[in-house]
Amino acid sequence: MILTPIPLEELPAILADLRGRLTGADPLVAEVFERIAATLDLVPLGVDTPQHRADGVALAHRFGIETIDELPMAAYSWDGRAIRTQSESYVLIHEIGHWLVAPPERRGLVDFGLGAGPETGRIEEANAAICVDQETQIEEEALSSLIGILWEVELGHPAIMAFLEQNWLEGWDRAACIDNLADNLANLHRRGLIDANYRPIPPEHFEVKRRVASL
Repeated sequence: MILTPIPLEELPAILADLRGRLTGADPLVAEVFERIAATLDLVPLGVDTPQHRADGVALAHRFGIETIDELPMAAYSWDGRAIRTQSESYVLIHEIGHWLVAPPERRGLVDFGLGAGPETGRIEEANAAICVDQETQIEEEALSSLIGILWEVELGHPAIMAFLEQNWLEGWDRAACIDNLADNLANLHRRGLIDANYRPIPPEHFEVKRRVASL
């Protein structure tokens, strides 16, 4: 949920301000920012379209993640086996991000053992499965958000909308905004989820894959 709403018409000026303050920053961070900012031009073409959702389902399957064509409210966003896909496309891709970030031993837990996601229906049961501390919850939420946004860029989706919705522009007029982006990009790189150019590692480069089905 967005903390401080920013009208879409104000985004170009805000992005321009950030662009100016990225001068002298890590060139890779500036490049990632530009990739995301450039997707503002895609917004008039449609947000959360059927094609975007189909792309998200296809990406899940490329990673070997099963999907269920149901609302997350029917049970869980992630039930320990599959993602429920009747949600906004960026939410679906965000769940793929959670799968990528979570250690393998937690992929079998509902909502990855982090507690109920905002669209999960069986909240008490999901929260009963929490097995991490708050610091881990916060860290993994940020990393899942950012890797999902980077995948949206690669898929040609208007990633700027998730960048805004998931609060990456919160406090945009303070240095902490850029520092937060840089720190999380570095963390994704350390975890092997983005390459030396800070682009997502394609699923075809992951060693372990399994056959999947859309249920």
